[in-house]
Amino acid sequence: MTFETILPELKRGAKVIRKGWHGLEEYVCLKQETILDGETLTPYFVIKVTGEGYTMFTPTVCDILANDWEIVQ
Repeated sequence: MTFETILPELKRGAKVIRKGWHGLEEYVCLKQETILDGETLTPYFVIKVTGEGYTMFTPTVCDILANDWEIVQ
């Protein structure tokens, strides 16, 4: 799938990954708006990495142009 195709799935709560990634990446997901220390935290992407936990994720141009995105369970 393309990023344009997978983005609505992310917005619905899906976990996604690129087939081209062959490392410890498990999935990317979208965290919805929340409140942190009384301030609004806008939606953001996180990536789950085996052995490291979660970290912020910003798709690169290569990620946005890729067509190997897939939904994971």
